[in-house]
Amino acid sequence: MPFVEIAAPSPNFSAAPAHERLGVCFHHTVMPFADTLAFMARPESRVSYHVVIAPDGTRARLVADEHVAWHAGVSVFQGRDGCNAFLLGVSFAGDTRTAPLTDAQVASALEWLAPRWAEFRWTMDAMTDHRQIAPGRKDDLAPAEWARLRAAIAARFGPGQSAVAVVGGVAS
Repeated sequence: MPFVEIAAPSPNFSAAPAHERLGVCFHHTVMPFADTLAFMARPESRVSYHVVIAPDGTRARLVADEHVAWHAGVSVFQGRDGCNAFLLGVSFAGDTRTAPLTDAQVASALEWLAPRWAEFRWTMDAMTDHRQIAPGRKDDLAPAEWARLRAAIAARFGPGQSAVAVVGGVAS
């Protein structure tokens, strides 16, 4: 059963140049879901994600994939800085350092990833979290929760297979 996805547009994005969509950076919001959406709707916050996932798995779409959301700040991934331009931002409502991701959050993230995984031919190398691209500055996700999410992504999609090629968790 698909998770609900609502529109919660944020004014905090850049429409040009177009987002490269080379992978995903995962975050946690620290704040509850509704508070996060309210904060990111304010222009003065100057922060946004492409999508935020609530504990029940509901997703809020803040910024279209083809636009640059302002989620990574000063960041470097695979030797390239300015991760906002090429990594989509997905955030989980809550703080993974104080409470684990819910099963619904993980399942919703996998559901969100599936069509993009196939379209953009991502591999596990295209997945990261904020802690890794902004070391010393950011601490999300908690290492144990990043390991758990990464294992779920690998189990669902495999290291280099598209979502289309994985049926029932078995590569076809």
